[in-house]
Amino acid sequence: MQQTVESLSTWLRRIERWTVLTGAGVSAASGIPTYRDRTGRWLRVNPIQHQEFVESHSKRQRYWARSMVGWRGVEAALPNANHHGLATLERLGKVDTLITQNVDRLHQRAGSQNVVDLHGRLDRVTCLSCGTYEARDSLQSRLLAANPFVSEYSHIARPDGDADVPDDYISQTVTPGCLSCGGTLMPDVVFFGGTVPKPRVEQCFEAIDRSAGLLVVGSSLQVFSGFRFCRHALKRSIPIIIVNEGQTRADDIATLKIETQGLQRLVAAIDELEPSTERKTA
Repeated sequence: MQQTVESLSTWLRRIERWTVLTGAGVSAASGIPTYRDRTGRWLRVNPIQHQEFVESHSKRQRYWARSMVGWRGVEAALPNANHHGLATLERLGKVDTLITQNVDRLHQRAGSQNVVDLHGRLDRVTCLSCGTYEARDSLQSRLLAANPFVSEYSHIARPDGDADVPDDYISQTVTPGCLSCGGTLMPDVVFFGGTVPKPRVEQCFEAIDRSAGLLVVGSSLQVFSGFRFCRHALKRSIPIIIVNEGQTRADDIATLKIETQGLQRLVAAIDELEPSTERKTA
């Protein structure tokens, strides 16, 4: 299997309509850490589970204590060359839909328009009682007002806006309720162990059905919610091109796998598609 810019460029030119599936590796250069190493092994402790958050006040308290600190890194993150390259690919008419497993909204900030946030979005929260949304920035202000000791703590960010904090820090944390009904607030994301809404999943399958190729970027595909789209593409007999710095769950069904310096090669291949005059005026 060839692993060159030329072969990737050939595929990008050949396929006129892609569905793109992205993972945490796309945002690593923006300062948002990935969950796994090159072999798919967890780099940190396991994240909070959906049922834990819903059922346990202490688990919610732990989540918001860590999120208060970790949110700063996600909020300050900027799109990198990977996000901008994929936005360019859409602008050139090559992308039908971009499905992202990330919750950081950096694809939208880079200019991608037709994006499915498969696992939700971290920039807002929702009430488990009444369903009202609140911007995460607004909640952050309320969290910091209720927990003034937070500003003195230096943070280590994690992919979902989490951070490492000591136990006594967690025990002090006050968690504000919904502004509308006082109910329990939850980030508008699909936690591990949670279920992606069926209409969202169907939207992704329909995009693949319209497409002539699936381009996977920066994902190990260890989570089934993303891997199932590779299985669907295989069933549809369309090419599966994987660009990832490390092993993935779909390596054995990939049409082409770009691993070494994969993301840099993808950006270079996209650059080859765009006329130089267009790049200069963009």
